[in-house]
Amino acid sequence: MTREGFGGSVRPAWFRSSFSNGAGGECVECALTGDGVLVRDSKAPKAHRIAVGSRAWRDFVHAMK
Repeated sequence: MTREGFGGSVRPAWFRSSFSNGAGGECVECALTGDGVLVRDSKAPKAHRIAVGSRAWRDFVHAMK
């Protein structure tokens, strides 16, 4: 899931979990890419991001259920 940015560049469309209460608590944001998922700290969106491959992300989500 991406959005077209200025000049045709593609930027990630970040989203938070539906379990996030929006009250400024600690939360992560995710963005789907063509080959996996990007993960970042919602309180520091310009800081480092973690890139996770599709298979590793699927395994992680499955383990959390």
